[in-house]
Amino acid sequence: MNAHRLGVLTFAGVLLLTLVAVRAAGALGLPICILCWQPSVGARLQYQLQGVSTYASTGGINVDITAVPAEGGTAVAPEVFDIDLYVDSAVNGRNDVVNSSAVTAIHANGAHAICYVDAGTWEDWRPDASEYPSEVLGRQNGWPGERWVDIRRIDVLGPILSARAQKCKLAGFDAIEWDNVDGYQNHTGFPLTADDQLQFNAYLANLAHQTGFSVALKNDMDQLSKLKPYFDFAINEECFRYNECDYPPPGLPDWTASGKAVFNVEYRSLQCAQADAWGFGSILKDLALYDVPWTPCR
Repeated sequence: MNAHRLGVLTFAGVLLLTLVAVRAAGALGLPICILCWQPSVGARLQYQLQGVSTYASTGGINVDITAVPAEGGTAVAPEVFDIDLYVDSAVNGRNDVVNSSAVTAIHANGAHAICYVDAGTWEDWRPDASEYPSEVLGRQNGWPGERWVDIRRIDVLGPILSARAQKCKLAGFDAIEWDNVDGYQNHTGFPLTADDQLQFNAYLANLAHQTGFSVALKNDMDQLSKLKPYFDFAINEECFRYNECDYPPPGLPDWTASGKAVFNVEYRSLQCAQADAWGFGSILKDLALYDVPWTPCR
C-alpha cells in the first residue's frame, strides 16, 4: 500500500485499528479507518466513468483536464477523480483490466482517486458477472445490461463485492463509491424494505473501511441522517434539480457542517451560490460521463 494514502502506518496496522473499532461498536459497526484519506469540504470533483481512447496511456482518463469555473477566474483542475475500477473496453478492447494507470497518473498530479463500484445492480459486461446466481437478479434498472440485485443476500453478494474492493486496493485507489444503493425505493423485483437498505449500506461502509478506504454514500437521500455515521462523505446527483439537497432535514448541508465533503453532480444547470454556501463541491456534467463537459462552480 503506497504512502500516498497511509503515511507511516502500514496497511495491516490501519486494518487492525479499523477492525477493533468496528467490533467495539456493535452489529452495524462504526466507520473508523485510521488515517484513511478524507476529501476536503468544497474540493473539486471530476466524474468520468467513460474512457476516451485519446488518453489510452492513462487508462482512458483525462487526468490533465482543466476548465474555467462557472463563477469565473482562471482555469482550475480537479482535486478528486471518481472513475471506474476497470479501464473502459472502448479504450483497450477488454473489460477486466483494473485502472491502475489512471490512478498512478492522478496521484502524480497531486489529486486523489475514488473507485466506482456498482453494488446494488448487476452489469452483464463485468468480468465477474457469471458469479451472480439467477435468484439474486431482479428487474432491469433502466440502463442497458443492468438489473437490480437482492441486497438481502449478503451471503452471495458479500464475497463478490469484497473481491471488487480488493481490486480497488490493488489499483491504488483512495476511496470507494458504491453505486445503486437505494434499491428499496425502486421496482427491483424484490420486497426490499428501508431496513434492508440500511443493513446493506452499513455493510458496504464497513467493508470499505476494513479494506483500508474511506467511503462515499451515493444518493439515498431519505436515509442520509441514519447513514451519516457510517460514511465519510457523500456523492449526490441532481439534488438541486429536484429541490432535495436539504430534504429531508437536515439533509446534505448537515454533512458539510460536520466536516464531511459533499460532491454534487448536476446534469442541467448549476446553482453555485447555494452550493458554495453549503460547502458543496458542485460540478456540471452530462449523462454520458466522458471527460468533458466538466464545469466546476469554483
